[in-house]
Amino acid sequence: MKRLGTLDASWLAVESEDTPMHVGNLQIFSLPDGAPETFLRDMVTSMKETGDVATPWSYKLAWSGFLGRVVAPSWKVDKKIDLDYHVRHSALPRPGGERELGILVSRLHSNPLDFDRPLWECHVIEGLENNRFALYTKMHHSLIDGISGVRLMQRVLTTDPDKRNMPPPWSVRPERRRGNKTDSEASIPAAISQAMDALKLQADMAPRLWQAGSRLVHSVRHPEDGLTAPFTGPVSKINHRVTGQRRFATQHYQLDLIKEVAHESGASMNDVVLYLCGTALRRFLLEQDDLPDAPLTAGIPVNIRPSDDQGTGTQISFMIASLATNEADPLTRLQHIKSSTRRAKEHLQKLPKSALTQYTMLLMSPYILQLMSGLGGRMRPVFNVTISNVPGPQRTLYYEGARLEAMYPVSLITHGGALNITCLSYAGSLNFGYTGCRDTLPSMQKLAVYTGEALDEIAALILPPKSTKPRKHTSKKQA
Repeated sequence: MKRLGTLDASWLAVESEDTPMHVGNLQIFSLPDGAPETFLRDMVTSMKETGDVATPWSYKLAWSGFLGRVVAPSWKVDKKIDLDYHVRHSALPRPGGERELGILVSRLHSNPLDFDRPLWECHVIEGLENNRFALYTKMHHSLIDGISGVRLMQRVLTTDPDKRNMPPPWSVRPERRRGNKTDSEASIPAAISQAMDALKLQADMAPRLWQAGSRLVHSVRHPEDGLTAPFTGPVSKINHRVTGQRRFATQHYQLDLIKEVAHESGASMNDVVLYLCGTALRRFLLEQDDLPDAPLTAGIPVNIRPSDDQGTGTQISFMIASLATNEADPLTRLQHIKSSTRRAKEHLQKLPKSALTQYTMLLMSPYILQLMSGLGGRMRPVFNVTISNVPGPQRTLYYEGARLEAMYPVSLITHGGALNITCLSYAGSLNFGYTGCRDTLPSMQKLAVYTGEALDEIAALILPPKSTKPRKHTSKKQA
């Protein structure tokens, strides 16, 4: 058996009927030229007949009841995994457009996973117009984070459009990190030495963590310092209780345009993403007559996984930054966001990498305690909205000759945070996935539209006149 880390276990502890803690990935493929009518049926059959299921796809909870999720949760390997249950074949109703796909994915993402089985599902969806199909895969957040989830799904893909007889994602084993040892290779003396090293590390980190906590407390008392602290965002429409039903929307942009805006404004690409989201939220809340006087804040996951780590589990830290939604002028709003993220990065960089996991728990503990105590959505949020930017593959990929056209992240929401915006780059594009509560945000798809208009507005203000001519600017949305 394999014990879960503290942060991974927390995603199991806060699981509820209204807040299922799984994340998903939507991949849209175009069928290869000359594909037979049975292409997808044959592909699903092949996927189900794979003999070997690799970790983490084969992991299930050692004890699936509530106590097994909360008290010392552990993984064990399911040696009799039922792929006929986990791999499903669906078809869209005509006309099979983006709207119909969005409705189906919203419904699939609303359903919780079965805790008596390995915590994942894969849905092959046919009938998408223009000779396309989709692959929607979801897995519990205790098994993957954004980075590991993308790597898990792309590991099986290829840059060769002629390659066939490819394995499904769950049959490909993750690469071991250099220097890692398996359980069978570990010795008792090595375990004792490792434990002693861990105790020494904790003692060394304590002063740094105390300083980080002190800086956050100082920023609450002195907001002019520029560091955005937890619990400083206002309560808004997106910070109430949620139900179990989800809505999902997408947008698709050319990455070069966003990079050009970032370069001309002296901002990072992440700053521009925050600007687009903050501007869309400002307009959305103004229309609802619910824009707070204080700026909304964003919780921004930061990858702390080593570049050579192909493993799973959650390895993230968090920054909190202002979205400057109280600023009416677009350029002033962008400048405030730049200043806020710069200060947040400086704060995080003062911690050694070895302390980041502990700092994440320090920062996230109030958030997790809110959810476990039932206070989420009933008090001031730790931050108003989660906004992630996940780097993806930049070369065009294929599966069984089918070209991967786009990838969209489908994330989770919680009480007090009815909206999650996650971006994923792929082959020269930046794909936005908006996941929201169906009941709390009934008009959530407007946010996707407003994000595109925010990009057009800032591009017109910042880029040289020759760059603001009509562009081949792709913008797609789903219901």
